[in-house]
Amino acid sequence: MSLTTLTARAVAMLLYGAALLVPSAAWAQPAAPNAQLVATREAQERELQTLAEVHRSVMMPMSDGTRLMTDVYVPKQRPTGGVPLILSKTPYNMNWWDVRNGAPRDLGAILTAIKRGYAYALQNERGHFFSEGEYDILGPPITDGRDAIDWFTRQPWSNGKVGLVGCSSTAEYQMAVASTKPKGLGALIPQGYGAGVGRIGNWYEQGNWYRGGAVQMLFITWLYGEQNTQRPMFPANLSATDLTRLRKSFDLAQQQPRIDWAKALWHLPMKDLLKAVDGPRGIYADTMPVATQGAMIYRTPNDPAWYKGGLYHDDMPFDTPALWLMSWYDVSVGPNIALWQHAMKAASPEVAKQQYAVIAPVAHCAYTRATANTVVGERSMGDARLDYNALTYGWFDTFLKGQQTGLLDTLPRIRYFTMGTNQWQASDTWPPRGASPVTWYLTSNGTANTMNGSGMLVAKARKAQKDTFTYDPMKPVESYGGNVCCTGTAIQAGSFDQRVRETRPDMLVYTSDPLKEPMEVSGPVSVTLYVSSDAKDTDFTVKLIDVDIEGRAWNLDETIQRMRYHTGYDKPQTRMTPGTVYKVTLGPLNTSNVFKAGHRVRIEVSSSNFPRFDRNLNTGGDNVTETQGVVAHNAVHHGGRTPSSITLSVVKAKR
Repeated sequence: MSLTTLTARAVAMLLYGAALLVPSAAWAQPAAPNAQLVATREAQERELQTLAEVHRSVMMPMSDGTRLMTDVYVPKQRPTGGVPLILSKTPYNMNWWDVRNGAPRDLGAILTAIKRGYAYALQNERGHFFSEGEYDILGPPITDGRDAIDWFTRQPWSNGKVGLVGCSSTAEYQMAVASTKPKGLGALIPQGYGAGVGRIGNWYEQGNWYRGGAVQMLFITWLYGEQNTQRPMFPANLSATDLTRLRKSFDLAQQQPRIDWAKALWHLPMKDLLKAVDGPRGIYADTMPVATQGAMIYRTPNDPAWYKGGLYHDDMPFDTPALWLMSWYDVSVGPNIALWQHAMKAASPEVAKQQYAVIAPVAHCAYTRATANTVVGERSMGDARLDYNALTYGWFDTFLKGQQTGLLDTLPRIRYFTMGTNQWQASDTWPPRGASPVTWYLTSNGTANTMNGSGMLVAKARKAQKDTFTYDPMKPVESYGGNVCCTGTAIQAGSFDQRVRETRPDMLVYTSDPLKEPMEVSGPVSVTLYVSSDAKDTDFTVKLIDVDIEGRAWNLDETIQRMRYHTGYDKPQTRMTPGTVYKVTLGPLNTSNVFKAGHRVRIEVSSSNFPRFDRNLNTGGDNVTETQGVVAHNAVHHGGRTPSSITLSVVKAKR
């Protein structure tokens, strides 16, 4: 019997049968839940029932007949013209009942919306939990999002306006839905939305799958818990009342074995990585009905399959007011900035003025976790708090209720946090006005290996020289902190002292002299390298570092370039010729950081940053089905006719 066709009776029988296999000593009552937590949530539920019409387990039909689980909450007290709706559409567990604590889930966000005069809805994407259909990552959300908005605006309580809100995979679908121009879509607040960015200019991220043509391995760990291709389902004819009652016992959440991803991500071949941890079959690598667009692991950065799903690409329309929330230690701040800037160009003149951005100094979706002393990794960012609740409702009051809130009169085009001085700043452009490119050049006496080598960053290019290192894909430079999310035990996001990696001989380190005055770098940072290798293909990685007076090396941003794509992702792949020097521009990196007086600017150059990015096996082959790599002898050339350099966006000091 297929798991996708199990009836509720069959599920119950399976659960009962499994219980018979458990020793009686283990069949005890679970530990009592936290009494205070239960009491708080029960009080929230009572208040919600008093203030709102509660419509749970609405199986909303999509245009193809697939039904999506939806919970809708509508204020009982509402004006004659109806109320707007805030929609949070998600692949994550949105069950209204916390089955493990035997109490409702935290209903605070819903109560806040109701009290402020909004209806609120949660909806699971297809193929997740109680929603029907099969999950093909970013496959159907364009039509599903449009269908949902159309359904909501037809309800008698609606004022005809819907706003979308959410972070990460609860944000990624928003831009593509907006491209279909649903009549009722009034505003967006996408947060940490990189997984929805397809191709924007020279960024061929394809939903955070790539960076510089290398695979960002975060999606592999994420898919382990999100490929819901084999799950039990209840009969389609159950009433909403029955479903709501059953959701107090079953949330259909996967209870998978915990994986030590710090070890598991080393598995080769890559195509079998999820298979090796007994993960669910699906779009990652398997040939299944769900994988109508081809398994993800076999695609190239410009594969036609990426343009058939729900990713937003720069050839699609965009004309919706949006408040874009980003963070410096997220996986995709560069392409996220690029999408915000694209929206201002793609939208009509009026809506172009309604594109605002916030960049916080936190990790992925950690905006509201900022404190009076916000520590990201090991580095303190000081007080990085911001009133996101006021921003959210000021935005929605403006565009969904049509109120004259005055928000747009006071909101800067971009509010960004500058590390080093640890302060919020504002600008009407990015990079900010007063920023200008300043180029420094790589130099050494041929021994830039390790932080103790002779690598330097200088104002003028010097005589020609090269630094060489050996890259063994079986012994890659391991990631340490960084701009990443979702890798489980493999990597912790944030800023860490990189000296623990800078003693490796396969890392080239270039450092400026101590600065005599503070230098603010806010904006893009590009790195141009002249490189060579004896391998057919290899990678080059770069990391931007702020070295403080005590010598601690704080990472700011990082990137990679797979050489087979160094001439473009929309061009045929190329193989390297031994002895040939190639010019390659990486990035751009992005940051806002003040290098204080006495600090030094540093970049690290290597050929791996694993498992942040997958390892290039250097064979020139597909890198997906292979189990053996070859050692590459790589070089960075600088000076003379090969002026490897870094260009910073330096903001002039305010006088």
